[in-house]
Amino acid sequence: MALSASTTLPHSVDRVTAVFVDEDFLRHTSELVGGSLVSFTIEGDTAGPFSTTTVRTLPTTRLPEMARKFVGETLTVTQNEQWEAPAADGSRSSNIALKVSGAPLDVKAVQRLVADGTGTRIELEGTVSSSVPFLGGKIADAAEPMVGKALNIQSQQAEAWLESH
Repeated sequence: MALSASTTLPHSVDRVTAVFVDEDFLRHTSELVGGSLVSFTIEGDTAGPFSTTTVRTLPTTRLPEMARKFVGETLTVTQNEQWEAPAADGSRSSNIALKVSGAPLDVKAVQRLVADGTGTRIELEGTVSSSVPFLGGKIADAAEPMVGKALNIQSQQAEAWLESH
């Protein structure tokens, strides 16, 4: 199942990047959807290439009943991001991999923060897949809207966060 989203924020790539790797912001977005931030680590200097690992618990209340029976009332989601150094124009990209504990679900995406005048265009492209024989496609189809929404919340909340901080 394919993921695709794009939005533009009226802030520089540097500011958007700083928000996306701000532990308080990550806690805020986790709690906004009824979950919690379990841990966040960053390796490397954000001025160059770096990586992050974010572990969250998320409620399954919005998942279809079939999926909830399979995974329970909460999910533990580990998000690994490998950020590239800024390009000459300041644009950046990160490779995102999501693993859902206890669920046969794989999410891989590339997020690009593209310098666009005085703002930043955020582009997200990726895939959701499941390794379960016969049911894998149905599981991925059911999860894709939720995964897409979760990844988009970060972009949507970043603008409000930047305006208030």
